[in-house]
Amino acid sequence: MISDAVIIDGYVDEPACLGVPPYISPYIRTVAGVFAERNISTDYVTIDQLRKDPLRLAKLSGHKFVVMIAGVTVPGKYLAGTPATLTELQQIGFMLRGRTVSLLGGPIGFGYSPEGGAKAVAQAIAGWSAMLSGEPAAALDAYLSGGEPDGLCNYADLDRWAVLGAGIITKHPFYPYVMCELETAKGCSRAVSGGCSFCTEPFYGLPKQRDASAVRDEVAALAASGAQHFRLGRQPDLLAFGASGGGEFPTPNPDALADLFTKIREAAPSLKTLHIDNVNPGTIARHEDASREALAAIVAGHTAGDIAAFGMESADPAVVAKNNLKGDADAVFRAIEIVNDVGAVRNAGVPELLPGLNFIAGLAGETPDTFSLNAAFLKKVLDANLLVRRVNIRQLMPFEGTRAYTDNTLGKHDKLFHQFKDSARESFDVPMLARVFPVGTVLSDVIIEVSGTTSFGRQMGTYPILCGVPLSLPVGTVLDLAVVSYGQRSVTALPVPIQINSLGPAALKWLPGVSKKSAAKITAGRPYHDAAAFAAAVDVRELDPLLKLMKFV
Repeated sequence: MISDAVIIDGYVDEPACLGVPPYISPYIRTVAGVFAERNISTDYVTIDQLRKDPLRLAKLSGHKFVVMIAGVTVPGKYLAGTPATLTELQQIGFMLRGRTVSLLGGPIGFGYSPEGGAKAVAQAIAGWSAMLSGEPAAALDAYLSGGEPDGLCNYADLDRWAVLGAGIITKHPFYPYVMCELETAKGCSRAVSGGCSFCTEPFYGLPKQRDASAVRDEVAALAASGAQHFRLGRQPDLLAFGASGGGEFPTPNPDALADLFTKIREAAPSLKTLHIDNVNPGTIARHEDASREALAAIVAGHTAGDIAAFGMESADPAVVAKNNLKGDADAVFRAIEIVNDVGAVRNAGVPELLPGLNFIAGLAGETPDTFSLNAAFLKKVLDANLLVRRVNIRQLMPFEGTRAYTDNTLGKHDKLFHQFKDSARESFDVPMLARVFPVGTVLSDVIIEVSGTTSFGRQMGTYPILCGVPLSLPVGTVLDLAVVSYGQRSVTALPVPIQINSLGPAALKWLPGVSKKSAAKITAGRPYHDAAAFAAAVDVRELDPLLKLMKFV
């Protein structure tokens, strides 16, 4: 029997929220909770599923209510899903017009841009019965109550709906490998000064924080529905959780963070992933001691392989000042040092918690020297023997209502942007990946997402490293992999144990120190009876870290 309502996940990506597979955003779950509270049966479908199944698309009008959540306000590249395009939103709206109650919500209300480097256009998307303005779940509730489709963030309601809507995750096509994005706060502590010139988070106003007990209750409901993977990602700065005072950079409250992680662990004792996302480097630099304690509380409560994403944006002091950024290059460098001090310790082979860096090109005040300063900053990090898990380098996507919409340098330095990006990938990313994931590092529970001659997979986590496996593996395969080589933003890895006597030359050639010619020699000399015989026959010192991971029987 067809359900009364269906939620279409067009995917969201905001500065403080990710909802692209395998992630599922809080918006989806709270909207489902509104329907559940009214005993309205609800289905769930992703935009990717509709693309693959036109018949399912045609059946949408059979539901009494269709709610679509969509919107990307930061440019990104995705492996497991592609956010809905403006054309798709318009086509679905027109297809449903007059045939059902169709509602569109999410950050799409701020505008749309197909990619970084272009302004987002704010426009009404025709065909839909109404736009859910503000908080989608609250707007839906108001609409179903006969009011205007407009709603503000009210955690008294959202907390209840988050629990009621938790079961919707079982309908996700990736289930049970679904990352549940958890919200702890909405809004920016720097909203009074406008925040960073390009950011949409100040549109939500000053921060509104959830109670740790409410997060616990939501996690318990999600765990009861089979969730095992969680990320505290829907907030602009996790270190501000439970904090008070400090103005734009509140002093971290380590006890509040410890309590939050304890409650999550109690609610989901069998969880496999508990990661974080946004951390303000300006907070760390201004409150070093409290930040160290807060970061230690995170490390004590999370799972290893975690990333604290820093919105650095630029190492150019002129750009920092012109765009009201969170900290200058010295502050960000100090924050990187502190996160390394606390989080670079390895657990099961991988660092507990490392910083990630975001750069944005096209901001006001940018000159050719900006890119030289950015490159010099990355070199300084590398030379200091620090660890950084990943560097995102993007072009500005300005939204109407932000200062960057009218004050920017879009299109003025495109060539320099691409040169900086290419140089960083080669001169920084490759050696940094080798530093973070030395040869022989074992990455557990990697899920294959793309099958082919070389298959690609990732772990569940925050910004998980992309693993290329030189084998044809079915999508959905879960396996442990050993790192053997490096790309610019990925590693090449082989299944553990490494089956030396059965792997083909195309896979063997990726072993460190092994060429295509020596791979053929290895193949010709098989079978090897043990690691000692293999090491003696091959005599490649770079293979030493992998010998203990090899199987010969």
